[in-house]
Amino acid sequence: MELQMKLQLTVVCVLCLLLLSSSDATVPSRYAKQSTEWFQGEEGRRIADNVLTWQTLHGSWPKNRDTASEPFDGKSDDLRGTFDNSATTGELRFLARAFRATDEQRYKQAFLKGLSHILEAQYPTGGWPQYYPLSKGYHRHITFNDNAMVRILELLRDISESADYGFLETGYRTKAKAAVTQGIDCILHTQIKQAGKLTAWCAQHDEKTLAPAWARSYEPPSISGAESVGVVRFLMSIEEPTPAIIAAVEGAAEWFRSTAIYGIRLEKFTDADGQDDRRVVVDPDAGPLWGRFYEIGSNRPIFLDRDSVVRYAFSEIGQERRTGYAYYGSWANRLLTDEYPRWREKHKRPKE
Repeated sequence: MELQMKLQLTVVCVLCLLLLSSSDATVPSRYAKQSTEWFQGEEGRRIADNVLTWQTLHGSWPKNRDTASEPFDGKSDDLRGTFDNSATTGELRFLARAFRATDEQRYKQAFLKGLSHILEAQYPTGGWPQYYPLSKGYHRHITFNDNAMVRILELLRDISESADYGFLETGYRTKAKAAVTQGIDCILHTQIKQAGKLTAWCAQHDEKTLAPAWARSYEPPSISGAESVGVVRFLMSIEEPTPAIIAAVEGAAEWFRSTAIYGIRLEKFTDADGQDDRRVVVDPDAGPLWGRFYEIGSNRPIFLDRDSVVRYAFSEIGQERRTGYAYYGSWANRLLTDEYPRWREKHKRPKE
């Protein structure tokens, strides 16, 4: 019975991760590590040419579309590019690899168009929206959700530092480096404080005030137990962290420790009507889990249906949201037990 419960917990955690990052690897990015010979061959060139057809007039790519297998056969005006779900950054990494392998100028030109689009989309406050040109809705907010901003920063850092992007003129690499510096400043300024202590981040922040902001009707201003993990990992990946970066990492790690939830697990079941559902089950051996959203000020996990009403129990939201969204996950577990301790050791932080 104990083994069965552990397996159920594992399945639920995997499902949560899938709900968070089902599109973390775009189709083009799956080919980015192919050999030079593959890119120079018929299949590699065909796929690279397909990717070109999906680029929007602005320079970006749409999300949740297979931009590699077949060419786009519609009107370019109908394509809506985004930075969400690995869109655009995945295609750009692929095209950079394709150009290095083939020296085909059309791949380089498409890459430059996409890079210019990213640089143009950055706000004066340092963050990026989900979509650019800007929309009127929540997509215009600075977006940590699904690691959108972190993924942009990782690409720009590689562009500014990696030999893989040596084909770029110095000006582009200099602009990329400056954008990363500005993006890191944005991360530091958006970190939420409670009682003078640094905590973590909301999934999205106002592009002007940097305050936590609403996204969809069930995604309130809050502290995110999911997206904040990606932000901390990015900060820990900086080779020479400043005192401010170190303080940000330390504050977030302490917040994750203080908000870890033990003694419960999520369980899948079938209700009386034959519908799949999930429920919280008491299990003294379970944990740690983190809530997707924490109420700012109280650090209580909160749950919302599409009516935007804040509730404090998972059971109080409807079946549609219980099964259609990741409200609990083990997101920070590996961060706290492995990555963060190694980071502290690497930077010779004093023992806790």
